[in-house]
Amino acid sequence: MTRLRPATIDDLDAIMALETATFDDDAWSADTMRSELTGEHGHYLVAVDDADAVIGYAGLLAPRGTGDGDIQTIAVAPHVRRQGLGRELFAALLAEARERGVERVFLEVRADNPNAQALYESFGFERIAVRPRYYRGGIDAVIMRGEPTR
Repeated sequence: MTRLRPATIDDLDAIMALETATFDDDAWSADTMRSELTGEHGHYLVAVDDADAVIGYAGLLAPRGTGDGDIQTIAVAPHVRRQGLGRELFAALLAEARERGVERVFLEVRADNPNAQALYESFGFERIAVRPRYYRGGIDAVIMRGEPTR
């Protein structure tokens, strides 16, 4: 059975293993991820299996009082994709955003990731801009905005 829990610095190695396997050339460094996990305005979750192995993670950056939040990242291990775990992580981040008083949530997704874009659109997120050739390999970044209403 999968469960979500707050991520801690003790999860860094497992998160980085999934980060580099998922994002390859665009993976964050361990220092960047460490900063995200310990930052005062962030909220990171890990999804763990019965053996407490990290099989997914997701992060929100939402300083209280600003009204804005950013979905920083979501990753799910290949063997558990297409089973609703990404949706569960995303919904949990939106719930945290609501709790923090966020009114607008922004995110950035690779243009060549239609599954992720469809997930975000199913939560009412809209495309608002494109950053041409933002990712390595010349892949565009699609900027999306939504409200944490669900």
